[in-house]
Amino acid sequence: MGFYLSMVLESLANPFKVKKKPWEMFALGAFYSVIAFFLSYWVFREVSGMLMVFLIVMATLPTLYVTIKNEEELDLQYGGQWRIMKEHSQVIFFLLFLFLGILSSLSFLYVVMPNEMVSSVFSFQLSAIEDVNEKVVGGAVTGMATGLGLFKNIFFNNLRVLFFCIVFAFIYGAGAIFILTWNATVIAAAVGSLMKTELAKVASLVGLSSVSSYFGIATFGFMRYMIHGIFEVAAYFVAGLAGSIISVAVIKHNLKEDRVIWDATELIALSLALLILGTFVEVYVTPALF
Repeated sequence: MGFYLSMVLESLANPFKVKKKPWEMFALGAFYSVIAFFLSYWVFREVSGMLMVFLIVMATLPTLYVTIKNEEELDLQYGGQWRIMKEHSQVIFFLLFLFLGILSSLSFLYVVMPNEMVSSVFSFQLSAIEDVNEKVVGGAVTGMATGLGLFKNIFFNNLRVLFFCIVFAFIYGAGAIFILTWNATVIAAAVGSLMKTELAKVASLVGLSSVSSYFGIATFGFMRYMIHGIFEVAAYFVAGLAGSIISVAVIKHNLKEDRVIWDATELIALSLALLILGTFVEVYVTPALF
């Protein structure tokens, strides 16, 4: 078992293998998250919410740095912009699988673990959810109190996250993974909380005697947030990739290459487009479905 795990970790250090098998990042993200969940609770319970994020980031950072370093080198090797964007899209997919692995495992733990343990580990995340809801909904009520007002508040809140993804990625190389991991834990708390609420409602009415009931509620909780969330998360990853490419180019003195700047600019423009699409779905589509 130890030999197998060492081989998996070694293969993930190779960006070419990671990009060809992005689904491995789902399992790795889930594995790292479960370990971080229990370690953070057992070691530093008072700050377990933040420690869990740092442990996940520490585990994933080496692989991400190698991958992003390779993406900056591809900018200089390939002349066609379409080829470069195709290579970048593979990285975005593997990052999304990593995100979904973290989200799925922590959502599951939120539902099945004791309330006392969950409240301790996700205390910071639950506070963040309350703050965001107050700012977004409260801003819409005091503003135009329409779909457009809600759109504006959600978009600018997401835009702030996007900005920090670029800044963290530029300053720390692969540093955007901290913000993305933090968002994964926050969404996991939201999804897990919704699932627990729905499970309690159904159990009080008809009981939960079949696997299909659990599966249906889990699907409902996941889709409630990820129908629009997948676009927003993709936007953050694209923006983080852009900032990281610029960061590596500065370190290697390749910033004078026009292709690097042009590529990063296109990635940022793509991230803004994804953010607008995600906000539109969150404001107008998700409420209609749920």
